[in-house]
Amino acid sequence: MSTDPVLVAVLLVLLTALAVGCSVLLPFSLRPGIVTGPPWLGAVVVSALLVPLVAAGLVGLAAAPLDGVALVAAVAALLLAAATGGSPFATGVLRLADPAAARAAEGMDLQTVSLDVTTSRPARPPLATLSAPGLLRGGATLGVLERVATFGTLAAASPEGIAVVLAVKGLGRFGELKVPAAPERFMIGTFASVLWACGCWAVTLTVL
Repeated sequence: MSTDPVLVAVLLVLLTALAVGCSVLLPFSLRPGIVTGPPWLGAVVVSALLVPLVAAGLVGLAAAPLDGVALVAAVAALLLAAATGGSPFATGVLRLADPAAARAAEGMDLQTVSLDVTTSRPARPPLATLSAPGLLRGGATLGVLERVATFGTLAAASPEGIAVVLAVKGLGRFGELKVPAAPERFMIGTFASVLWACGCWAVTLTVL
């Protein structure tokens, strides 16, 4: 079957837009803005990432298998999207999971001690919430490595490697998981991150 140049062009445009959009959103996931923004922001971020990914998958199924430069460009774009898009996707999912707490957590730092205005004594730190910006810091950088490893294990036809990746991540975060709400945020963020990488690999399969 000959490759349809129109479908290939549409697919590459979608994948390029997805990869660029994910790369642009990644720096924002390093800050609490996506998580502690307006209640609807999480849905916007998740939708903005899922729509082009699903569309690319559908176009990939309709087009004949790619080869040559087009195949290399498509896989490279999907790998970049997998690595960078999971962080904003995960924070968007966290925003949807805990909208009320996210608003209350605006600007909250778990290391900051405030004063009780009625007694002038140090106030008891607020309980951690799923969306607390001071909780599980460094997750965006760790998430990039996690998704690259996930994408790589799937590409190597060794999906059992995902279990190793998750086990290593869990061991590295073991001490921090004692903080209230940290386990829930860890699980939601990790599952969202890994599912995003798996979704990008599923689209990759449509172009192979």
